[in-house]
Parts: sequence; structure tokens; C-alpha cells
Amino acid sequence: MSEEQEKKDKPEEAPAVDPEREAKLKAAAEARAARQAAKEKAEAEAAEAAPPEPKPPSPKQPQLDRLVALVRQAAGDDAIMESYLNELNGDMPTLVIHNKHWRSIASMLKEHEELRFNYLRNVSGVDYETHMEVVYHMISLESKQEAAIKVRTERDAASVYSATPVWATANWNEREIYDLLGIDFPGHPDLRRIMMPDDWVGHPLRKDYEPLDSEV
Repeated sequence: MSEEQEKKDKPEEAPAVDPEREAKLKAAAEARAARQAAKEKAEAEAAEAAPPEPKPPSPKQPQLDRLVALVRQAAGDDAIMESYLNELNGDMPTLVIHNKHWRSIASMLKEHEELRFNYLRNVSGVDYETHMEVVYHMISLESKQEAAIKVRTERDAASVYSATPVWATANWNEREIYDLLGIDFPGHPDLRRIMMPDDWVGHPLRKDYEPLDSEV
């Protein structure tokens, strides 16, 4: 048999085992198994743990409840669409009311002897694409009680009765909302643009606004 044939027939020797490498692989596998076991144990303990204690009621809940009761008493049970405490704004009592009731509710909020919301702090408009809202933040200078009133309107022919006859400070805020969002305010004494030129096309804060010059 030739030397070349002997080399072909000779079985290949198994590669030498590297003890150090084998030890590292074993240690890595054990570490992965330990991490997985710890994770499963933590998940099991979390599942068995008692649920967290419920959040204590807000001290402003009675204010919200009373406000809801007074508004419904004055304007009817259907006047309020939604009521809640706004946690992101210090548990601000907040009402979402039907647009058709806003005119009478605005006067009531300022004149009612128990509420006396005689200072309108801010007015803002929001485009939610499906609808629009005008948000009125008010405070009673006597009791320091605060509230936010949201009035919804359709995006097409958006219209909310002006609060300016009740709170004069709404004047410029409503003009700005009219200018930038296109919400009409019937009853406003001087409703015209306040920031954009009178011949400006469109309302820049609407979600579907398309500027004439895309570079601007």
C-alpha cells in the first residue's frame, strides 16, 4: 500500500479539546440559566404579590361633584357630556359641556353665589381632527376654587358662543382662536383676525392647514 493510500485510510484525529474554552462556555451557560431562573422567580413573585393599594380620593372630588350638581340644576341633566379631575393639572375639576348650553352656563358660573368664577384665567383652542374644543380656565378670586370648562364643536362651521360678554378678558383670546383655528364666536363684539393679515387664507393651527409656501 502506498504512503498516499495509507494517509487516506487513516482516520482523522479529533481536534484537541481546549479546557479553558470549555470552562468559559460552561460558565456562560450557567450564568444564562441563573438569569433566566431569577427572571422567572421575580415574575412569579410579582404575580403573587398583593395589588397596590387604591389611590386615596382627591380632596377636590367634592368640588367637582358640587360643580356638576349646580350646572345640571341650572341647565339640565343633559348639559354635561363628561366630568373628571385632571390629574396632570393638579386635579383640576373639568367639565365637558354641550355647546348649546354654554351661553347660559357661562353666566351662571360667574354669577352663582356659591361659585363666583369672576376671573377668566385663560382661553385656548384645540384641533382634535375629529372635532374642536375651546377650553376656558377660570377661578373664583374669593374662594380660590378653580375649574376648566371644555366646549366642543364640529370642525366644519366651528362655532362656540362668545364668553366675552361674561368675561371681558376672553376678547383677545377668542380673536386669536378665531384667527388661528377658524372657530367662530357669535356674540363677540369685535371678531376679526388679530395676528394674520385680513386677507390671509386659512388658519395656521388647524391640523389640515397647508401653507402657500411649504418652505415657510
